[in-house]
Amino acid sequence: MKNITKWLLGLAIVPASLVLVSSHAKASQVAGEWFFGLWDCNIDGRPAQMQWKVVDDPQTSCSGDVCSTTSGVRLVGRFSDNGSAWVPLGKRFSSTQRQDLGIRYLGAEQDNWYLKYNGRTKIADGWTTWRGKRYPLQCRNRR
Repeated sequence: MKNITKWLLGLAIVPASLVLVSSHAKASQVAGEWFFGLWDCNIDGRPAQMQWKVVDDPQTSCSGDVCSTTSGVRLVGRFSDNGSAWVPLGKRFSSTQRQDLGIRYLGAEQDNWYLKYNGRTKIADGWTTWRGKRYPLQCRNRR
């Protein structure tokens, strides 16, 4: 009898979770920030690329034989220096009013970077750090 009750409860939870999941926003419906998109950059004289985008990030949890999935999104940043492999970036902070972005470089030697966007020139200027030394970083969005 206990197994039948659990099975019937599971059947009731699954449709309810589908209703709840459908109310969440998809990645394409999330408002963008000024730094979203693909950027052509110059890092200390070398060409580079930076990209920021929102991706779907569904989460599944199970309790026994009953599982539910909720919809969600997350921000993904990455950087390629002079055609090298893409390295993940993390957002430390951002400001729409000041149009600045604090970045965490998540490569082998992690460090903090910074960019400030100028809406008139469409260029973001700032700096990177490597082994304690700052280097200039300038990026232009491809939009």
